Parts: sequence; structure tokens; C-alpha cells
Amino acid sequence: MVLKGQVSVLSWKMKKYSSFWFCLFLIVITCISCQEAAKKEKTSRVAVLPYYEEASFTPKWLTASDEVPTDFHRIPDFKLVNQLGDTITEATFKDKIYVTDFFFTSCPGICPKMTKHMSLLQDAFATDDVVLLLSHSVTPEIDSVTRLKKYAEDKGVNAQKWHLATGERQQIYSLGRNAYFVEEDLGVLKDINDFLHTENFVLIDKNKHIRGIYNGLNKTAVQQLIADIKTLKKS
Repeated sequence: MVLKGQVSVLSWKMKKYSSFWFCLFLIVITCISCQEAAKKEKTSRVAVLPYYEEASFTPKWLTASDEVPTDFHRIPDFKLVNQLGDTITEATFKDKIYVTDFFFTSCPGICPKMTKHMSLLQDAFATDDVVLLLSHSVTPEIDSVTRLKKYAEDKGVNAQKWHLATGERQQIYSLGRNAYFVEEDLGVLKDINDFLHTENFVLIDKNKHIRGIYNGLNKTAVQQLIADIKTLKKS
């Protein structure tokens, strides 16, 4: 005959062992999930990123030991103003890797998602002084310093990491079309009156060379961009 006290002890032991095995099960599942997440983390598809020199974005491949030709396309000098009212130039990005895009604060379409994905880059390299972000306003006559500052505050932009730029419309549009090649309308001639609107993010290395273009609306593409920045840092 099993006494009532013995039943209570047995019941307590069973609960104790059940809790132990349940906790062990959770630990195992957590470890497996972490391993799977690590496996799924994006890595660059190549050990060395290519260079891009024109709007078709045909890659130019060099090995790590190759010397970059002096005539390779580089981003030209520029002078803009950021959301703090500070002048920013090519010197601001000297010896920096940066990602650039083109947006406007009143954009109801693609810009909010682009800004959200730029924020992923800001978070990924929050403590990395080598990596910066640069967003150009394509409506500079509307996006004043005050307006950009308010937008930056609303979107959680770190001014030390991410510059929202305004300036002369002609310079910004020339940078977008002739320097960064962000538009995809190959062969279509456009002037200052044709609105510049693109979802592309462009990766620039420390020597002002273009090293990649990415769809800023696609989270997978942005994850690939993060991986490529890490690869570029090693080169």
C-alpha cells in the first residue's frame, strides 16, 4: 500500500524531473535555432568586390593584389549641407566606406521603406567609425535644414553616422545620374527638369570607387549589402 505522503513525494519528484527535462529541451532548441540563424547570416558571394565605372554596372574584377588603374571612375568632389546645418564635402568621407541613396522627406511611396532599410545599416554599423551613410534630398528647394532635422529626429537618425543632405538641385541631380549612376533608364537623356526618383543604394569604398548597387526596398538585398561592407572592410 502506498501512503498518502509517499504519493505526494512521488508527485513532487515527477514534477521536478518533468521541469528538468522541459528546461533541457528548451536549451537544446535554443542552441539549434542559434546555429541555424548563424548559418543563414548573409555572407559576400565573393572574397573581393568588383568595381563599377558606368551606368550599366558591368563589374570590373581585380584581385586583392592588383593595382587599381588611376582612370577608374571615382565620385567627384561635392559640397552639400546636412541636417545639422554643417557643410559636408568629399573630405567628410575621406578614408570612409559609405552607402548613399536619394530620397525626399515628403515622399509617400518608396522613401519610408528605404529610410527604414537605411536604419538597418545604421544599426548594423552603429559602433563602426569607418562606415557612414549619405542620403541626398531630390527636392532640396523643399527639404531645408530645419525640415531635414525634423525628419532625422522622427526617424531616429544618428547625425554622426548618417547625413541627410540638401544643396543645389543641379549638383545633387548630377551626382545621382553622372556620379553614382542610380537611375536605371539607360540611354534616356534627362535634364534638371526630369525628376530623380530611385530605390537604389550605392556602396562607395575609401577611395571613392563604386563597389556595389542594391535594391533599397529589398531586405535581402540590404542584408547582402551589410555582408559586402564587411568584406570591403577586410580588403
